[in-house]
Amino acid sequence: MTLGDKLYKILIQGDSWKTILGGLWVTVQISFLALLLGTLLGAVICWLRTRRNRVARGIASVYIAILRGTPVLMLLLLLYYGVLARSGLTPVTVAVLTFMLNVSAHVAELLRSALEASDKGQMEAARTLGFSAWSAFRLVTLPQILHIAKPVYQSTIVNLIQWTSVVGYVTITDLTRVINNTASRTMQPLLTIIIGMLIYLALSYIVFGFFALSDRIQKKKRGAAV
Repeated sequence: MTLGDKLYKILIQGDSWKTILGGLWVTVQISFLALLLGTLLGAVICWLRTRRNRVARGIASVYIAILRGTPVLMLLLLLYYGVLARSGLTPVTVAVLTFMLNVSAHVAELLRSALEASDKGQMEAARTLGFSAWSAFRLVTLPQILHIAKPVYQSTIVNLIQWTSVVGYVTITDLTRVINNTASRTMQPLLTIIIGMLIYLALSYIVFGFFALSDRIQKKKRGAAV
């Protein structure tokens, strides 16, 4: 069997490409929703983590420690087969909640580290010039935080996409499960898995490309302003 025959069998025969695209869409859906919700929740947890109130700081610290230290697969199994077993939620919803919690803990710690690394002197100078606390944070501190956090946040997104490969354990037909099923059906595991890896690699580079484009646009804006 030639390489072309193998590729036809894996990607074309029986509309396999539609099945692969369906699995890819599930992976993208879970990743996007978990990232969006996890980032918002992470910002709230970071806010609690930096409060003067010891109770709030303690709750946020424990939350971050538990979720960052728990394997995401174990958390997924705990929620799906245990905590939310009788909730009536779909497997995809449980997966989104799982990865949202995981991402939120990582984002919270990421934002806290970026906040501590920002220049406090600029914030004090803005307050001296008459800016309100919120205006000073929004115009001075927040841009610094986003700039510092961006490289690690980019890696967090890529890691999230990779982590979603475990959702097949709770009956979700994502990209990894489709690739595994296709490999079994076609009896071409090596080539099928390589194709799956290339798709995940493409997703990662789309993320990298998005951030690179964002950096380029910002540089052009700064250049135009000067």
